[in-house]
Amino acid sequence: MIRSFIFSVAFTVFVAPCATFADEAKPAEPKSNAAEQKNAERKTRTDWAEIRLSGSYPEHQQMPGLFGDLVEGLSTCMDRLHQASRDKSIKGVILHIDGVEIGWARLNELQSSIAEIKASGKPIWARMNDGGNKDYLLAASCDRILMPESGTLMLTGLHAEVMFYKNLFEMLDVRADMLRVGAFKSAAEPYTRSEMSPEFRQEMEEILDDYYATMVSQIAAARKLPEEKVKAIIDEGLLSAGRAKELGLIDDVAYHDQVSDLIVNADASLDVRIRGDYRRKKPNAELDFFSLMELLSGGSSSSSSTRPRIAVLRLEGAIVSGNGPMSLFSEASISSDKIVPLIEKIGKDDNVKAIILRVDSPGGSALASDLIWRALEATNKPVVASMGDTAASGGYYISMGADAIFAEPGTLTGSIGVLGGKIALDGLMKKFGVTTSVIQRGRNSGVMSSVATFSDSERETMQRMLNSTYDLFTQKAAAGRHMEHAVLEALARGRVYTGRQAKEVGLVDQLGTLADAVAYTRKLVGDEAGKLELEDLPKAQSPLEMLLGQTAPASQPLAELSALLPESARPALRHFSVLRQIADEPVLMILPFDVRFE
Repeated sequence: MIRSFIFSVAFTVFVAPCATFADEAKPAEPKSNAAEQKNAERKTRTDWAEIRLSGSYPEHQQMPGLFGDLVEGLSTCMDRLHQASRDKSIKGVILHIDGVEIGWARLNELQSSIAEIKASGKPIWARMNDGGNKDYLLAASCDRILMPESGTLMLTGLHAEVMFYKNLFEMLDVRADMLRVGAFKSAAEPYTRSEMSPEFRQEMEEILDDYYATMVSQIAAARKLPEEKVKAIIDEGLLSAGRAKELGLIDDVAYHDQVSDLIVNADASLDVRIRGDYRRKKPNAELDFFSLMELLSGGSSSSSSTRPRIAVLRLEGAIVSGNGPMSLFSEASISSDKIVPLIEKIGKDDNVKAIILRVDSPGGSALASDLIWRALEATNKPVVASMGDTAASGGYYISMGADAIFAEPGTLTGSIGVLGGKIALDGLMKKFGVTTSVIQRGRNSGVMSSVATFSDSERETMQRMLNSTYDLFTQKAAAGRHMEHAVLEALARGRVYTGRQAKEVGLVDQLGTLADAVAYTRKLVGDEAGKLELEDLPKAQSPLEMLLGQTAPASQPLAELSALLPESARPALRHFSVLRQIADEPVLMILPFDVRFE
């Protein structure tokens, strides 16, 4: 969620949040009589941790907020789950699943943390009020699932949505003149077509088939149901809590205040205490001047540790050249001007023994992608790539030189292809009475003009540039994957794969989580004992840096508008960011921004 705020500091009173842990159980109410007190003393106190799963869980580091709720990142959430598995005072875990907005890779990461708790021998229960597909897949990983009788399980299956703007452009007299290399390179299709091309539809069908098969098999295995029955349940769609229990999808129809009673039912000698928001950092209104200054200054975005370590470089968002954010909606982006110097600094640090590249990006600027790739190559350190929800096009480019590539089964990857073009606004401007006179020297001087479409000569030179970039992309990818160029090129052509599919064709080395990539890296550098510390980079931007405007969003009004819209409507506005990058960059490596798999 994007929030706007007003900052003021008074010299006599300071009120701002700081981090405290809120996981202690509330003190019990005094017993009404001696008999009850004696009975309570005979019971064994049993503490369960409750952890709420909600929101998007970004990959990159989050700075504690001064003016609102803390934003919990994926690594922080998984660390809380890890602590619960190892905390001897905790006898069980309750996951309160409340609307997760995550991709298939982050889903897999959270499922791995649930598996860790189960492996520790502790029971883990899930409770939901309502639940969608991914909410339920998380819940199904647990030992027991609870819903209130008024709850709804929305196990509706999967669909992909792609919005097309050609007809709108025609109404506005705007012309999209787009070129590409790769028959499957579909990122430009939303602007040039009114429906999917056969190639685009084919790859989307195959990806959806893979996700659907995963969904069905996971539910069938977790709930001990035949896969055909699971498919029939999915076709039924919306299910009441009672119906879900009848079908074997949940275990109990119960409210959250009945959880303790259900635990006690298994053993009446227990005195169950629920630690709400276990190990979650919460704002605190008490803050002195020096603590405030410490929070404002935050940390540097560069490396700070001096001990032997492995750098975990988390790159999330669209890849952009230059120093400013591309996104109009304050979303994360990967700026080559910021990341390349950081990689160079890591490369010169002898205490950094290896780099783990955690990538969650649909790509973007071809230039910025190549600069980041080169910076990683030039470090001469072991590099292991771990792909998140998406590591496609430019996201694949920056990963392909790694010594090993790990992908999650549901990662969207590949899309090895390029595109370029422009949106010609001359017709729209004429509708408003604006005309343009052009004087030029050089046959192709108007190639980047936003007034008219390409001339024949401009189209030829642009296509030649795209072909050259595509050849560079595929040659480097072939070298990185140790493939013949012809073999790699046949797998490229802009085609998108899931991680599982990419493993089958050799575009990635192994399927696994970030933890698997860490274990592989430790073995690679002879650190099987796990003595090297892990350092997450880049560090989160401090509030002071934000206030000075270094990370200010490009367009706060559009950001506020986007926050008010339902998630299904936001892709239309996000296309402004794509159109802006098309205008600024001659060659792009990018995945369609508004392909939604739900």
